[in-house]
Amino acid sequence: MVADDILKVLYAPHKAFKKIIQEPKYLGPFVLLIIFVVAQLGSAYVIASKSYIEQTLPAVGQGDMWTQDSALWQASSGVVVSNNTLDYVNSTYYGKNSVQFSASNLSSIWLELKDFGQSVNCGVAGFKNVSFRIKVASPSAKPECVTLHLYSLSGSSFTRDLTSEFSASSGNVWSNITVQVGSGIGWTSSGAEAKWENITGIKLEFAWSSDQNVDLRVDGLFFRGIFMGPLEMYGVSYLASSALNAITPFLFQWLLLTGLIYVLIKGLKGNVVWKPLMVAVGFALVAVVVQAVILTGVYTTLPRISYPLEVLAGVSGEFQIAYQVILDSIATVSTISGYIQIAIYVWIVALGALIVRDITAQPVQNAPSFQQFGWMKSLLTSVASFLLTLLILSFVLGM
Repeated sequence: MVADDILKVLYAPHKAFKKIIQEPKYLGPFVLLIIFVVAQLGSAYVIASKSYIEQTLPAVGQGDMWTQDSALWQASSGVVVSNNTLDYVNSTYYGKNSVQFSASNLSSIWLELKDFGQSVNCGVAGFKNVSFRIKVASPSAKPECVTLHLYSLSGSSFTRDLTSEFSASSGNVWSNITVQVGSGIGWTSSGAEAKWENITGIKLEFAWSSDQNVDLRVDGLFFRGIFMGPLEMYGVSYLASSALNAITPFLFQWLLLTGLIYVLIKGLKGNVVWKPLMVAVGFALVAVVVQAVILTGVYTTLPRISYPLEVLAGVSGEFQIAYQVILDSIATVSTISGYIQIAIYVWIVALGALIVRDITAQPVQNAPSFQQFGWMKSLLTSVASFLLTLLILSFVLGM
């Protein structure tokens, strides 16, 4: 019988609501809630299977811990190493300072973080890139030679020339240097124990043609390039969270829409009883169930969506560019979803008008008289209730 009522709301809502209001039972809306949760889980699974989030070391939650403490770093003779709490890369992902290296009248310097505190896997199954932010505050002259070393086991290392990267960068601004790691891509090894699966530290060397006053600042040192999906990262807890995130909006929308229609009908001197109204509104939310089912199918057409560190870190400028790439890749699906959302809104409003008209046609015990709302009054009541519901939900749940 519940299934018949749900189907009848789809193809004969006027007849369905007359029966539902006369014989109100909460079972139907709760069945719709279950179907909605299942459909939302389907959507969450499809989206998760298309989404890949970049993993970093240090990991999320640790920030850029290697460039937050100057005591971790060493430098060549004559170089002062300190924390700079005024000049750093402003990001929700990073900390609130950089490591500064200052020297006077030197033609070359080196700086290193000898020990990461753990071994970093940059092998075939490991991280693909090493990335760091650097600002050459002075000198204005470009370095003639920049060399990057990655330490491995027993004093061995991998070396790569970065002179061209610094020649192309602007002076006295934060530059994002990202370098591929791994065999066969421009690195030379030193020592028999050099293994990409065991990277233990980092060193940078700079050389100029003459003595210079040097001021370098380093921030945001990460290994990166591994992408994982939410299901791989969070497992069952991801789907459990998706289920909870489906239940809460459904119940809030059901309760709010019912309450607002009830208050408006009362305010307009109409007769209304709570239970029949709430059950009818619950059945009207079959529209959002249909929406969830349709969107699950639409989401299967999504391309692979990668969320790189530039998106996660939220650095101004970089974030906008990286996020726009994502928006462009999902533009078609977003447009289709938007049209579907508008159609569902119109459908809910239309069902709400039917409910208001039918509910106000029912006599209420101990009420001296009653008058059924006309179609225009019913429609205005439905529109106002629905818009207020959306407004409240946007504030409460961010929907």
